Amino acid sequence: MTFFFLRNAKHFLPQVFLSSFFMTDLDNNSCKKYIKMITNIVILSLIICISLAFWIMSMTASTYYGNLQPISPWRWLFSVVVPVLIISNGFKKKSLDHSGAIGGLVVGFILTIANFSFFTSLLMFFLSSSKLTKWKGEAKKRLDSEYKEGGQRNWIQVFCNGAVPTELALLYMIENGPGEIPIDFSKQHTASWMCLSLLAALASSAGDTWASEVGTVLSKSPPRLITTWEKVPVGTNGGVTMVGLAFSLLGGTFVGIAYFLSQLVFVNDLDISAPQWPIIAFGGLAGLLGSIVDSYLGATMQFSGLDESTGMVVNSPSNEVKYIAGKPILDNSWLSSTQVNFTKLVIVLALLKKEKVVSLGPGFPKTV
Repeated sequence: MTFFFLRNAKHFLPQVFLSSFFMTDLDNNSCKKYIKMITNIVILSLIICISLAFWIMSMTASTYYGNLQPISPWRWLFSVVVPVLIISNGFKKKSLDHSGAIGGLVVGFILTIANFSFFTSLLMFFLSSSKLTKWKGEAKKRLDSEYKEGGQRNWIQVFCNGAVPTELALLYMIENGPGEIPIDFSKQHTASWMCLSLLAALASSAGDTWASEVGTVLSKSPPRLITTWEKVPVGTNGGVTMVGLAFSLLGGTFVGIAYFLSQLVFVNDLDISAPQWPIIAFGGLAGLLGSIVDSYLGATMQFSGLDESTGMVVNSPSNEVKYIAGKPILDNSWLSSTQVNFTKLVIVLALLKKEKVVSLGPGFPKTV
């Protein structure tokens, strides 16, 4: 037998080595696939465990306090899984950096667990803003000295746009508990105000983003400074165009439509509630107002100057920079936060003033 093996070794040993080589490659590829699969299984298992832990806590709290409605495990699971998937995709596409992804998870989780209509509005704002930020990136790079590839947002930018909606979502859960409700002031006055305030915050952010990302590229006429109406270079803080204002209205309307459609899908008793279509008009109004407020704050509280060496508008004063407008008080992140808070405050105060309230439709506030 030994003699037979040695005599025929030259025939089958090369085949054995060749097979071993391909098997090693195959094993390496298989290992990578198995590792990826196991990683996904582990992550999914952790998410399920976290969701169940939250559900157990809500059941315990409901049993202890008696007047709290427990949140279903499916709602917990959806509120954890879906934001993780969306944020992971945004991180891969460079719409968010590491800190922005973590901040986005917090904001996304709280808005989703509170109300699916909140989540849908946030999702449409995030997706549309990310797409528009990347749209015609080369042209924007030539105009904006602070342009980032993919428009990566960090945790500061996420919370400047998401802190107000997150705060309102938490207050909404304290007032009403998690779940979707029709906006009807005759039945749920406080909760309806919170819903409109949150919609105003998201719509104003969307309106400002749509205006700045589209108006700078599509407008054929130079922008005008909102405070003096003088022509200014493209990229000047506080510069507005008719195209930009139109898209701010569209951006807010887009978020309003997302909220309205979510109401149709998730709210059960719409047939006995106030019509929900005024939400769309309200979103458009908030988007337009948000853009105007942002432009005014940018023109007065954010420095704009023309760098004569590059021909680009910059936000920091120096010897080589020619002054255009504004004072170096706020940067873009703080400006967005101030704009969101101010717009929400203006809209809510205007509507809450009973003597001068304008009716948005049946079931909405009316002049008293």
